[in-house]
Amino acid sequence: MPNTSNPALRAYAQKLRRNMTAEERRLWNGFLRSLPFTVNRQKVIGNFIVDFYCARARLVIELDGSQHYRKTGKAADHARDAFLNSLGLTVLRYSNLDINRNFTGVCADIARHLP
Repeated sequence: MPNTSNPALRAYAQKLRRNMTAEERRLWNGFLRSLPFTVNRQKVIGNFIVDFYCARARLVIELDGSQHYRKTGKAADHARDAFLNSLGLTVLRYSNLDINRNFTGVCADIARHLP
């Protein structure tokens, strides 16, 4: 199990769960919430908060807004993914545009990575 003991991040993660983006709400309510196993929202792993985490599949799902496509966002995501991968986790990234324009395709892709 990844380290989830960062108390400062836990409080912020709770706030993020209460204030999910429209795309996060759509993926959660339209697909992830109905899976037959646990998927956590805004899960603290190390010094990061991931959008969605499925322990059973060792899978992290990230939804990326425009800030992720700027130079600093790309660098931060690269470091974050490297850390998560070092824990043996698979990271799937989808843009908000993917969620809005190809929701069925995103869900099918996620499903291919689930047990």
